[in-house]
Amino acid sequence: MNVSQSSYKTLRLILGDQLNADHSWFKTKDDKVLYIIAELTQEATYTKHHIQKICAFFSAMSQFAAALTKAGHQVLHLTLDETSNYKNIEGLLDEVINKYKVSNFEHQYPDEYRLHKQLEAYTEALNALSITSMAYDSEHFLLPFTDIKQHFKQGKHQKMEFFYRRMRKQFSILMDSDQPLGGQWNYDKDNRKKLNKKDIEQIPAPLVFSRDVTDIIARLKTHKIKTIGKPQENLCSPTNRQEALALLKHFCEICLPNFGTFQDAMTSESKFAWSLYHSRIAFALNSKILSPLQVINEAVHYYQKANAANSTSAMIDIAQIEGFVRQILGWREYIRGVYWVNMPEYKTYNNLDAQNNLPGYFWSGNTKMNCMKHAIDQSLDHAYAHHIQRLMITGNFCMLTEIHPDQVDEWYLGVYIDAIEWVELPNTRGMSQFADGGIVATKPYAAGGNYINKMSDYCKTCDYKIKEKTGEDACPFNSLYWRFMIKHRESLSKNPRISMIYRNWDKQDDDKKHLILATANNHIVNIQNL
Repeated sequence: MNVSQSSYKTLRLILGDQLNADHSWFKTKDDKVLYIIAELTQEATYTKHHIQKICAFFSAMSQFAAALTKAGHQVLHLTLDETSNYKNIEGLLDEVINKYKVSNFEHQYPDEYRLHKQLEAYTEALNALSITSMAYDSEHFLLPFTDIKQHFKQGKHQKMEFFYRRMRKQFSILMDSDQPLGGQWNYDKDNRKKLNKKDIEQIPAPLVFSRDVTDIIARLKTHKIKTIGKPQENLCSPTNRQEALALLKHFCEICLPNFGTFQDAMTSESKFAWSLYHSRIAFALNSKILSPLQVINEAVHYYQKANAANSTSAMIDIAQIEGFVRQILGWREYIRGVYWVNMPEYKTYNNLDAQNNLPGYFWSGNTKMNCMKHAIDQSLDHAYAHHIQRLMITGNFCMLTEIHPDQVDEWYLGVYIDAIEWVELPNTRGMSQFADGGIVATKPYAAGGNYINKMSDYCKTCDYKIKEKTGEDACPFNSLYWRFMIKHRESLSKNPRISMIYRNWDKQDDDKKHLILATANNHIVNIQNL
């Protein structure tokens, strides 16, 4: 994209996850300000990304650059064809600053620690050259970047529920004066229903978006960018504001009435099983196309509208809207706080000393475990899986089989379209793998096959037998669960939420316990062939 002038006073960097049209930067137009949005080899290769993820980001960046230009701003949009000669962002910025005689550089605080440190060092170097610099809040999150340390302490667990309640009060969301609307703060226990046959027949068709990304795929091939997953003609995530608002409306009108009820459910018996009633707006949020407060207010508006007198809208009960608000106002903001207050040490935590390698079927889906196959296939096909598939299927499996957290992080960060390190790392290393020793979760989210059978229909057509704990045909999750719990008994038995589990184990016959553990050890040895 060509610019109209030979020199500019200020260069402003917009990263691929900073596509916030409501940022104060854009309130006024200034011909002496040049915005740069660039596809970078550094960002396309710091991990091996899903091809749909890169296509979504590059497409969104291109459309955002075009929208800013149309609004009258000076924008330099560069593709890999123009930036591939630069090893990193510093080299590109140096050339642009010199070419356009820039005397002031500005950026928004990055949401990834590595980029934060990279730009922090870069601006220090610029200041030494008498080029001024300024960093701004991204103006996206409800909790400002500079306020995080007031709410979180390094290495300390803070219960998410209490943080969530403070945020509810602060922003007066779903509140009745100083009390929670409906009389209680959390309705999670009401949102754990399995899909029956009739429920499955009523799953709505997902809203997807058709966008030609063949030019992006061609660039990735030209510049030898290695990717995972399958390209799709229809991206499951929106890549501009209009699409994002359409998806939000679709969620509020079609999915929200049943969102909470089935938010933990899984099925293999519908072509819409991958989407269910989930909003699928995480990419739009994490790229800042939509703001969290905008999303919350819109959902609450639909809740109020549906429950107004004489409303013809589908009923939305308090459990549905509270569960959705909690994910964004509570969990999303909480996870970000955990990330920033604990980095960079957080990325090295391996509390359970997991050392095994990620099985090859995480990249192919070629496994006899039906639940794992569906979760992995869906991830490779759509660059998307909902939170229970990530936590209680693939994540649970990795924890039980002691996969090294570095390898688990790499897979999750690469495979999901909404994965940026600030949100991926605490969810994976903390919530999913318990590798942080309890900074995020108060106990490991470990489960045997019974939980999977309770929340899905995967077990009905699996090669393994869900009710068996021993032998080659037994569901691997069953024996692996007990192996994990016994191996870590010394530390976990101190947790009052877990102690009862060990009493049940101790009641079992010694020979049976030996067979269960022997089966689990055999699964570990043959993990690549499960």
